[in-house]
Amino acid sequence: MIDVEDLIALVRNYNPRSNADLIRKAYAYGFKMHDGQMRKSGEPYFTHPVAVAAILTEQRLDDATIITALLHDTIEDTRSTYTEVASLFGDEVAELVDGVTKLTNLQLSSTESQQAENFRKLFMAMSKDLRVILVKLGDRLHNMRTIKSMNPEKQAQKARETMEIFAPLAGRMGMQWMREELEDLSFKVLNPEARNSIMRRFVTLQKESGDVVHKITADIRHELEKAQIEADVYGRAKKPYSIWRKMQEKDLAFSRLSDIYGFRVICGSVQDCYRILGVIHQRWRAVPGRFKDYISQPKTNGYRSIHTTVSGRDGKRVEIQIRTREMHEVAEAGVAAHWSYREGVRAKNPFAVDPAKWIATLTERLDEGDTDEFLENVKLEMYSDQVFCFTPKGDVIQLPRGATPLDYAYAIHTRIGNSCVSAKIDGIRVPLWTRLKNGQSVEIITAEGQRPQSSWIDIVTTGRAKAAIRRSLREEDRGRFVKLGQELARAAFDHVGKKATDKALRTAAKMLGLSDENDLLARIGSAEMPARRIVETLYPDLAQATAEEVDAKRPVVGLTADQSFKRAQCCQPVPGERIVGITYRGQGVVVHAIDCPALEEFEDQTQRWVDLHWHSGRHAPVFTISLDVTISNDAGVLGRICTLIGEQKANISDLRFTDRKPDFYRLIIDVDLRDVEHLHMVMTALEAETDVAQISRHRDLTKRP
Repeated sequence: MIDVEDLIALVRNYNPRSNADLIRKAYAYGFKMHDGQMRKSGEPYFTHPVAVAAILTEQRLDDATIITALLHDTIEDTRSTYTEVASLFGDEVAELVDGVTKLTNLQLSSTESQQAENFRKLFMAMSKDLRVILVKLGDRLHNMRTIKSMNPEKQAQKARETMEIFAPLAGRMGMQWMREELEDLSFKVLNPEARNSIMRRFVTLQKESGDVVHKITADIRHELEKAQIEADVYGRAKKPYSIWRKMQEKDLAFSRLSDIYGFRVICGSVQDCYRILGVIHQRWRAVPGRFKDYISQPKTNGYRSIHTTVSGRDGKRVEIQIRTREMHEVAEAGVAAHWSYREGVRAKNPFAVDPAKWIATLTERLDEGDTDEFLENVKLEMYSDQVFCFTPKGDVIQLPRGATPLDYAYAIHTRIGNSCVSAKIDGIRVPLWTRLKNGQSVEIITAEGQRPQSSWIDIVTTGRAKAAIRRSLREEDRGRFVKLGQELARAAFDHVGKKATDKALRTAAKMLGLSDENDLLARIGSAEMPARRIVETLYPDLAQATAEEVDAKRPVVGLTADQSFKRAQCCQPVPGERIVGITYRGQGVVVHAIDCPALEEFEDQTQRWVDLHWHSGRHAPVFTISLDVTISNDAGVLGRICTLIGEQKANISDLRFTDRKPDFYRLIIDVDLRDVEHLHMVMTALEAETDVAQISRHRDLTKRP
């Protein structure tokens, strides 16, 4: 583990004015809070936060971020609290630690609907303070570096999540080195055979051709010295995963893959960048179509560089990146360069992008549409590379790789996209599904009365275009959906003996958070919402009464015929809650709520887990729940509480006092309920009673199976 003084030395290398005392205080506090906790590897847990802090020093980050790294697991995993962290280290650090804690609790690789909502929360956290994500990325990088201590199933799950979410996010933020390392560490877990195969071929290649990197680096330096240009030249072989992805994309064998080496030339000025480009192209033949000028057209995350590929020594293709030192800082740190320190002050790098503007460009159009569209748009934005096209007037339009003229039209204006009938690229008429390339001039031809076609959804690639097309199609079909929704709603109301009046529909729309009854009917007609949802919202008791009765002896789905079950008394799950079963010898399957703390002890015993869910339909009120209630010590209060529970058609099966004070009583009430909605009704009724000071669900972890 890195000593506190060594950590301070790392920070003071780039920030001599760093608050060393506060870092020492955070180090000591984190060490104390995590004392006795161990990692899966057997090391003291605090080695992890310290390693994350060290990773963030490589990006020259401020004291608040380094301290957050040291404390990022304290609120979640120790007795520490937000209030205590704020009082000791200030509100800024407390907010950052709390933000990292919330991100840690997000299950980003969960089901699609949950994943969409969790992505919303992820982007909300990013919009508040991007340093939260920087700490989380450092946390994930260290966890991936030490992943071998986890069981194989957990390794695979974390590696997939890293490959799908965290690596692209790091790349989107401009931290390409982190993206490459995260991808390669995940690749090592998910496909070790392929990675080992590439590594073996590399070794063979080096034996056959010698140290190619050293030879080409020397060649480039020699040419620059002849031209009297001062610059640093670095070369490296590309990461195994990067090579593997290229092999898959281009369907090439390793022996036919050419540009497996990358070189960087870092110089003092923009003028030198273009001079170096000329020198390289004079000495070696440029590969057509492999030139990108990100200096004149920078990426949204601030990345600037010239990319060119040439046929180098022995005909081998070599990719060369040319940039200034300031551009290189941004290329290494990405959006994090905004916080970088040099000599104790915030580095004023003219190429560092403002994080607020960057996050605005990323999330600009992600609030439109439903959760599926949101998730689709996020992934499109995160994985996109870019092409730059020109309008007939010479303005530049920036689009993701694979974009079409339709995407280009919607990028200009939704009205242009909706009325697009055809397009010209460099003066030649082309189909709307043509993929755009860098530097092309695009002209959109429109016509009055043209409307988006449903087939356009499969043509476009940008989130903005997809959302606009879907919105237009919904509006066009709205009238038809409203009529169909009226018929479906009428049938659903008739089923419970009620009328689908305008007032009833308006009330339901308001309760469901929709704008009006037409919006509600359109959603029903388009199958976005079942008609029974309205009835369940307005008349929950009637909806339950008409539902099919569930057998109280077998209320869960997922058990084999010979498996018995019982509810765990520690968490007391009820229908409507997510559940999981744990097998016990001699006890059958014990059903726990998915958030039950008792499940932690079974984390490494996945063979005992049983995937379960509750039967749909009406359950009998046989599920006992314990409520922890604090009431005022006045005459008649307990009687009113019992009456309120009875009015909700719930039976009290037990009642016991746990604390008696002169002014308040605290008691545990056991109530027999149908499901989680029934529980909500009972708790809401009790909360509304003025003599109830506090009510919560009582969970007794001493009653573990």
